[in-house]
Amino acid sequence: MSKSISPLLPIVYSSEVTAAKARGAPLVALESTIITHGMPFPGNLEMARSVEQIVRLEGAVPATIAVIEGVLHIGLEPEQIAALAQMKDVMKLSRADIAFALAERRSGATTVAATMIAAARAGISVFATGGIGGVHRGAEESFDISADIEELARTAVIVVSAGPKAILDIPKTLEMLETRGVPVVTYDSEEFPAFWSRISGLKSPLTLPSPAAIANFQRMREQLGIDGGMLIANPVPLEDEIAREEMEIYIGRALASAEREEITGKAVTPFLLDTIFHMTGGRSLKTNIALVENNARLAAEIAVAMNA
Repeated sequence: MSKSISPLLPIVYSSEVTAAKARGAPLVALESTIITHGMPFPGNLEMARSVEQIVRLEGAVPATIAVIEGVLHIGLEPEQIAALAQMKDVMKLSRADIAFALAERRSGATTVAATMIAAARAGISVFATGGIGGVHRGAEESFDISADIEELARTAVIVVSAGPKAILDIPKTLEMLETRGVPVVTYDSEEFPAFWSRISGLKSPLTLPSPAAIANFQRMREQLGIDGGMLIANPVPLEDEIAREEMEIYIGRALASAEREEITGKAVTPFLLDTIFHMTGGRSLKTNIALVENNARLAAEIAVAMNA
């Protein structure tokens, strides 16, 4: 009888991340789905470079995470980011299929859930993204709920976002996060944000005024032995936001279009974002870039505070 052999995890650290780990520098994980599925080329490449540079300017080291030909990359070299920004038919990886991509030597971009898994595996405790997934509108019939919620409940990574994507059912998303015991903290505001908009009409469950306070909260959770991550909601800068009332009109139209065209599963979010992009004449993308950069800045500040 032949014995099964456990495969070794194919993982590679970029030269910058390797050097940072050697000297104990603070690291910030960055997802790659926003590059491959969130924005068109060359804007996606410009955004990826800008976000990494913002992290560096705040005293931390960026680690953009992706699977390339079956290898998990923690940090990408400049030429790899450029190549990823132009790749076609890249898998969109979450908890369910990141191991599949590695085993089958496929290439894939990591969602929030997959990035959290990889970041935790690499010892990175802070992650910046745009918006998390959550409970989709109409989930009581479709049962469409993002794996991001479950990942936040089980994986000890601080996720800095502009809140759940506004195309979702935000009240139900907050309810599920509370049920799963995930702390939801809005940075320096008692109003919970709605991605493109600074307010969602909902009060934030928790509020903290500084990166140091967020770092201290996480340390206390660790001392208590509390598992799971933390969601930091960081409102988009005032000068870049699109008012919630205006966005709700576009979201309603985009959802109706998705229903007519029978868009389902992982294709829903990219379809809605692309539809809203065209409806707003590109304004939604401009705001999206601004909030990602804003989140990267805060995430780097938190990582530095965690490292102090």
